[in-house]
Amino acid sequence: MDYNYFQKRRKAFCYAWNGIIYLFRNEAHAKIHLFAAACVIAAGAIFGISRWEWSSVLICIGGVFMAESFNTAIEKISDKVSKERDPLIKIAKDVGAGAVLLFVLASVAVGLIVFLPYIIALF
Repeated sequence: MDYNYFQKRRKAFCYAWNGIIYLFRNEAHAKIHLFAAACVIAAGAIFGISRWEWSSVLICIGGVFMAESFNTAIEKISDKVSKERDPLIKIAKDVGAGAVLLFVLASVAVGLIVFLPYIIALF
């Protein structure tokens, strides 16, 4: 493979990293999810959850961030396409937000399955 191939891969990685930075600097919900993720990671460390529990928790954290990223992309491109109220853009934005909510609810369920036995054991 030539030098140009690796330069393009490096640039692609930088673009992706810029997107992640934008998400956490500018999107309020992403900041909330980041705080929740930090709390869940701390709880996992405190309770000493198993490798499989970590796997479930980390997939959920990554999935929520991914859903939030896609939702932000939908919102930004929709705002660029039209500043006016449009029923189809509203549907796209609502469905994107709904996708985040669905993943968050599934993640909460996984969190209860993982952490509830540890919490109950404290009492």
